[in-house]
Amino acid sequence: MNAGPSFLAELKRRNVLRAAVLYIGAVWAFGQGLSQFSPALGLPDRTTRWFLIAATVGFPFWLAFAWIFEITPQGLKRENGVPADASIRRSTGRKLDFAIIAVLSVAVILLLGNQFLWHRGVAQTTLAATSTQAKTGILANSVAVLPFVNEGGAPGEQFFSDGLSEDLINALSQFDGLKVISRNSAFQFRNSNKSSQDIGKQLGVTHLVEGSAQRTGEEVRVTVTLVDAGDGHVVWSQRYDKPSKDLFALQDACTQAVADALKVELPKRGEVLQTDRPPSNDLDAYLAYQRGTHVPLIDEASFHKAIDAFSEAVRLDPHYAAAYAQLSIQWVGLAIQFESGSANGEQAIAEGRKAAETALTLDPNSSLAHQARAYLLQQVDMDWTGAEAEAQRALQLSPSYPTAQFGLGQAAASLGRNHQAVELTRQAITSNPRSADWYNYLSVYLTALGELDEAMQSIQTAIGLQHDAATYHEQIAVIEILRGNANAALAAAQKEPAGPWHDVAMTLALQIGRDRAAADTALQKLVDEHKDDAAYQVAQVYALRGDPENTFRWLDRAWSNRDPGMSTLLSDPMILRYRRDPRFAAYCKKVGLPATTDAKAMK
Repeated sequence: MNAGPSFLAELKRRNVLRAAVLYIGAVWAFGQGLSQFSPALGLPDRTTRWFLIAATVGFPFWLAFAWIFEITPQGLKRENGVPADASIRRSTGRKLDFAIIAVLSVAVILLLGNQFLWHRGVAQTTLAATSTQAKTGILANSVAVLPFVNEGGAPGEQFFSDGLSEDLINALSQFDGLKVISRNSAFQFRNSNKSSQDIGKQLGVTHLVEGSAQRTGEEVRVTVTLVDAGDGHVVWSQRYDKPSKDLFALQDACTQAVADALKVELPKRGEVLQTDRPPSNDLDAYLAYQRGTHVPLIDEASFHKAIDAFSEAVRLDPHYAAAYAQLSIQWVGLAIQFESGSANGEQAIAEGRKAAETALTLDPNSSLAHQARAYLLQQVDMDWTGAEAEAQRALQLSPSYPTAQFGLGQAAASLGRNHQAVELTRQAITSNPRSADWYNYLSVYLTALGELDEAMQSIQTAIGLQHDAATYHEQIAVIEILRGNANAALAAAQKEPAGPWHDVAMTLALQIGRDRAAADTALQKLVDEHKDDAAYQVAQVYALRGDPENTFRWLDRAWSNRDPGMSTLLSDPMILRYRRDPRFAAYCKKVGLPATTDAKAMK
């Protein structure tokens, strides 16, 4: 008995295998073309996906059709109704072979074209981004989170909406390849009538995040919008309705959504993610922390207000490391700026030291805690190398945080590396372009390097951002003194707000004028009224007068008083007039500083 043809042989005889290859090739080619031309045809992104699903469903029906039917000169007929001597299967098979070759050729051409166009598109996009950055100085992937609108209207709820903005800033700052503007700069555009284009240009970003928040009872409604700062169009927008107890989960959802829209990812370098949330997730502690961070520190009362807010935060959550770190910074800032040399100042320093130690104990990987300790070591303990080590650790933990960059710049300047301080401070300002105080420090470092024109531009920028701050006009007076312009120095000193720094500025400016009696009187007044809190500045005056004996005598007094001005010794062109005096090297050794610096001495 002869066995019948095998199933595989029957598939070949009926051209079912050729039909299957032709179908798959056609689907592949059509799918390639559809993915390339859908955008030009205005088709939605899902079109290609649905086509492939339909093609998959249709495949078995196509195979069944090829098995059952045969092509004849008279058209399609059922296979079992075609006599063997009338079949043209061989001819049909050859035609199918040619069709398969044609379809596969088209598919390969489309594939290569897609790859070429894709790479060219990426190159063009990259070139456009690079060109835009070259023309404007704005990074293509950059964003500023503006303060969210308080839809509830109650003043006490403003800190709630601000907290959402602040959390977004902190979280987005840790994404790779994304420049994020700091809160201090972004929040200056609260309730601004400026256009998105103007704000983007002033902050140096391509995108803005705007939003609103409303808390009603136990419910929270938040709307977040990502805007293209170039033309103001909305890139992405989302509304969230959540119970207030889910606030932090809501913040995470907002962050991830914005990051997805900007196409950025979290770092994969093993860095420790930083947060200012309380470990207990206590909402009241978090809002108290936000109140503290939003106090403008312009006078003694404002420091106390911030201290009260952070104290409330740690009372509500005793394990709140970020709040303890902020508490330390404010206590130390209060002591060195307003209570130096007094009993109150000593108490403030003790509180700041205790808070810094608590913050590091609670969270050794907190960048903010290491920043607080660096500030204490530099400004109070005069442990310059220890401060630099803490500042380096802070930056290591949060490489993109501008405050960490700025802090390491301060430490570098204290050790005589003013070029490095300029570089780090400029990096910090890139993410915090409206920080008046940082422009002031940049001006000091540039002055140390003899770049007086740039230093003047920087301090003028600081005054434009905050015209009434202490020390800014005193810095202008110093620049004019170094230029030898007595009249301009005196005019600048007269603009310094009333207080100790006004007295310092006036005394310095008068030393290069012709009225020697006025210069002597101002110096005596400075000594009589500020010998305990401005010993370093008295030393500066004597250096300006060309009196090395009294210069070193008052420097010794400044060291005994632990005068904060000591941190500027290796950036001070006036004191550095005596850098070649043997007493200078001996003094630096005594106070733990190197005797070398890249600063230029006053002639």
